[in-house]
Amino acid sequence: MTHLQSGLSPETLEKAKVELKENPDTAHQDIQEVRDMIITRPDIGFLRTDDAFILRFLRARKFNHFEAFRLLAQYFEYRQQNLDMFKNLIATDPGIKQALKDGFPGVLTNLDRYGRKILILFAANWDQSRYTFVDILRAILLSLESMIEDPELQVNGFVLIIDWSNFTFKQASKLTPSMLRLAIEGLQDSFPARFGGIHFVNQPWYIHALYTVIRPFLKDKTRKRIFMHGNNLNSLHQLMHPEILPSELGGMMPPYDMGTWARTLLDHAYDEETEYCPESYTLSVKDLEKDMSPKTMKRSQSVVEPGVLKRPEKVKSEEENMQPLLSLD
Repeated sequence: MTHLQSGLSPETLEKAKVELKENPDTAHQDIQEVRDMIITRPDIGFLRTDDAFILRFLRARKFNHFEAFRLLAQYFEYRQQNLDMFKNLIATDPGIKQALKDGFPGVLTNLDRYGRKILILFAANWDQSRYTFVDILRAILLSLESMIEDPELQVNGFVLIIDWSNFTFKQASKLTPSMLRLAIEGLQDSFPARFGGIHFVNQPWYIHALYTVIRPFLKDKTRKRIFMHGNNLNSLHQLMHPEILPSELGGMMPPYDMGTWARTLLDHAYDEETEYCPESYTLSVKDLEKDMSPKTMKRSQSVVEPGVLKRPEKVKSEEENMQPLLSLD
């Protein structure tokens, strides 16, 4: 074992070898293979290229050199194309701070049975008068940047649970296709994290409608890892043990304290008062839509017109929407 694997437990090291094809004897060579490709993209500023940083991209793409480099390039390209999003990307930024304090994201203390970190979002907590969807996305990206420093999570990955209880139609109407695509590009296409499952619970019909908007932008692997549970928490518990879930999700743990993760990132700054006006954020919806190609916009509009949610004739039952559990492959 080299120093690059020093943060892994024996069990996780074996998992990295078997599932990710990670070989400690060739790790330095693998990293250099990716680093050598940087010269092919002079249009991108690769601001960090050290061994430990490149290694997380190799792990995210099972040590496929080309795919790891493509993810690395997309990581920095996404940041170049959305400069305003990454200005002052710190926990004390007013918009990020308010999103964090409302539990965007929430992070459970216990890992799941596969060693994955569990992120939870209680969608109804979004106070649209105090911070924007982009602030929420920035808070999630900042949180992931912090957590992905842990080599164990680079290998084992994450699980996301979104509880849509009491999320209103008015709140949902603020989620435009361009905003949703921005989130997909940031989380699916441009970040070296392995998501083993994305679980929707208590979702109303208009969340199903929103899903049809984002579905064309999801990779097949991502689609297969999205589970629609509705109000059937038993189906969630078949995949996520209730012993580690908060009571809001039918679990055996106490109700989730929304400030738990925020206190971790903010420390003493948690209780400091900050003033923030969401309208002051410079990244507008118009700016987001400007980046979408006519073909992409047409595809989105053919499903659901941006900003307009229409009730479908029939929403599938929770049983019809359930899919079998997939391992991290």
